[in-house]
Parts: sequence; structure tokens; C-alpha cells
Amino acid sequence: MTTAENSYTEVNFDGLVGPSHNYSALSTGNIASLSHGGKASNPKKAALQGLAKVEFLINRGFQQGIFLPQERPNISFLKSHGFCGTDTEIVNNVFKSNPKLLSIAFSASSMWTANAATVMPSNDSEDGNLHFVVANLSAKPHRAQEAKWTYEYLKKVFAADCFRVHPALNGGEAFADEGAANHTRLSSEHSAPGVHLFTFGRSAWKDLPHPKKFVARQSLEASQSLSRLGTVESKSIFIQQNPAAIDAGVFHNDVICVGNENILFSHEKAFTDKSRKELKVFLKKNLASYQWIEVKSSDVSLKKCVSSYLFNSQLLSDPQNPSQMLLLCPQECQEDKIVKKYLDRLVAKNKTIKEWKTLDLRQSMRNGGGPACLRLRVQLSKNELKRIHPEALLNKETIEGLRKIVSKNYRDKLSVNDLRDPQLITEIRTALDEFTQLLKLGPLYDFQK
Repeated sequence: MTTAENSYTEVNFDGLVGPSHNYSALSTGNIASLSHGGKASNPKKAALQGLAKVEFLINRGFQQGIFLPQERPNISFLKSHGFCGTDTEIVNNVFKSNPKLLSIAFSASSMWTANAATVMPSNDSEDGNLHFVVANLSAKPHRAQEAKWTYEYLKKVFAADCFRVHPALNGGEAFADEGAANHTRLSSEHSAPGVHLFTFGRSAWKDLPHPKKFVARQSLEASQSLSRLGTVESKSIFIQQNPAAIDAGVFHNDVICVGNENILFSHEKAFTDKSRKELKVFLKKNLASYQWIEVKSSDVSLKKCVSSYLFNSQLLSDPQNPSQMLLLCPQECQEDKIVKKYLDRLVAKNKTIKEWKTLDLRQSMRNGGGPACLRLRVQLSKNELKRIHPEALLNKETIEGLRKIVSKNYRDKLSVNDLRDPQLITEIRTALDEFTQLLKLGPLYDFQK
């Protein structure tokens, strides 16, 4: 039975889009990213769209936190590849000799905090602590550079002794980990003990089905390590992504599946047949009551799932009516007649998911990230909520402060060619410094020269 003392709240920590947000097509397997490569982005609009999502949810009574952008360009990364001189000299030399390397150094992909870490709450862990395991993101070089800073940020925000922040897994490709985008927690309610679904695309040492077109990112071995570090092994299952789904553009499981409390919402082609059967047995054995809503291909094809990002929506328990849920979808779901028809039918029939809303996140969507990509879900007890860095939790005033900084310092147009503009570095550093002061987070950036 849930009491005030042991009740838990879910806080979504959204990633603030950075001022270097651009379309460099760095993410193979991500169809949206590849199809928009080389086009001009709008960093200002991207960040404001993300803040509008946060404000919408706060107005609805949800708790929201923030991850600030990482320092870009990553000058130390470029120096580690043999470039030297002033920042401007380094950027110009890299642009001339290897523009793709410069795009990596400017990548704003840390905005997708669903990839920042995997979270295992204290009401599930055997040691009674809330665990974060930072994702190594080793499958993609533009993302692999994020792990060190993410670790330091989490350690600063979750500094109390009731939190355990684990560094990223080492061991190379065999332990490639993409974070919470491949992890789902299910329970009767947030405050109740839950089970953990770890989804992987490949195994380093087992002969398993694999995609033919794109490389699977999450490894089974990494998922097993996450379960051990979070001390939730006895409550975990490891299920494999359908290789056909990966080849269709499902580079992370959260592009094809989302869960909340006792509801799992996925496409029928999300998992291999073997894993799908194992998951049914596991859920029946470990959850007293649950709903698994599987969308059939005849209702919504894999192709439309990827183009609309139907499953990269946020499935959220309504704070005003906890027995009901809201599905927060990207605008593309409203614009696709087939997807809209399905969602209208879903909320009309389902007893729990009673509402679906859309928001315009076009700038993020063009790089392959929808509402669920932009947030990291953290279940916190009342005591734990009091012990995180308070300014990391957002309210209307801090959102307005962030919005002013973005409006003043971000560009409304940024092409790959613009990355070599020396003024861009100054603009980025000014914005990051002002963010830090607003949220009273102390020194976060060293602005390496």
C-alpha cells in the first residue's frame, strides 16, 4: 500500500537544445537525420519548441527537470585528433581537412536525454538506492563524446548519498549502451515495485538474428551489465529488437515502444518472435495487472511509425487524475491521417489512455528525435526529490529565464558551413555561461582553448 512516506513521483528531465543544433547527418540508421543532412537548422526555434513542451507539461501539473547543453565545439576532442592553435585556427583547419570531424565536435545531440543514462529507482533496487548508469553511446562518435560530461552533470544534480551515479560502461563495442531509449520500467503505479525491460539489438558473443541494412546499437551484454549495476537483476528481462524494425529506421527501441506504469504500448513488429513470447510469459508472471497494446501493421505500418514517431510519444499519468494517462505526440501524428485515425480510435476505446495531444517539435524531429527522445524519466521518492539540486527542477520563472537567454543568444539559421564562423563560439559560450548562472549550478564548462 502506498503511503505519503513511500510515494514516488516521476520527474522528466528534458534536454535543452544547444545553440549549435545543426543537420550534419551524423546518425546512420536514423532516417530523419540522414534525410535532412546539409539543410539549415533553426537552433533558436528548436530550443523554444523544447521549452514550450516543458511549459505545457508543467501547466498540466507534471514535474520537470533540465539538462543543460554540453559545451560545443568540443575543442579538446579536436585537439585529441592532432589539431592545435587558437580555437578559430583549429576550427578553420578542421573544416578544410575534415568537415565531418568538425560536425562531430559541434554536435548538439546531448539534447536527447533519453540517451543520457539508464535509471533504476530505489523502490526496485536491492540496495535501496536510485541508480543512474551513464550511457557510453559508443556506436556513434558524435555521441560517444557526451558520456564524461553527462556523468559530471548527474553527479552535480544528484549529489546526495541516496543516489548512485555510475560512469559509462567500458569494454568497447561489446558493451555498447544507448541509455534509457532501450529500457522500459513497468509497475502497477510509480510508487510500487516494478519490472525492467531491457531491449537490445545484437549480442557480441551470441549468434542472434541481426539487421541487414543498419547496425544494431544496443548490445545484450551492455543491458545485462546495466541490470547488475542497478541491482535489479531479479526483476529484469532482456528482449531483442526485431531486425526488420531496425532496418526500417527503429535505431532505438523508443521509436517503436513506450511504457508507463502498467501499460506497454508497442508495434507488433517491435521485437523478435522469440522475445515477444518470452515477454508475455514474464509480464504474466511478474505483474498482477497490465495492458499490452500492440499496434498491428494493418493499422499502422512500420514505415508510418518511423515517419510519424507515434511511439516516441510520452505516455504520462495525469497528475490531476492518476487513473488516466496522456499520450503526448509529435505534430506529425496529427498530420498523418492513418496515425490520427488510430489514435482517435485508441482513446475512444481504452479505459486508461483517455487523451492524446500533439506539440510542434519539428526542429528536433528533423534530426530524428521526438517528445520521448528529449526527456529522461526519473522516479523519485519524496525524500529523494528534496535532495536533488533544486534549480535543476523547472518552474515558470526559470523557463522564462531560459527562454530569454535562448532568444538573445541563439541563431535562427545555422548551416554546416556556418560552423566555422568564429563568432559562433562566442555566442555559444555566452549562452552556456548564462544558463549556468540562472540555475546556480556552479562551474560546468571549462571552455577549453
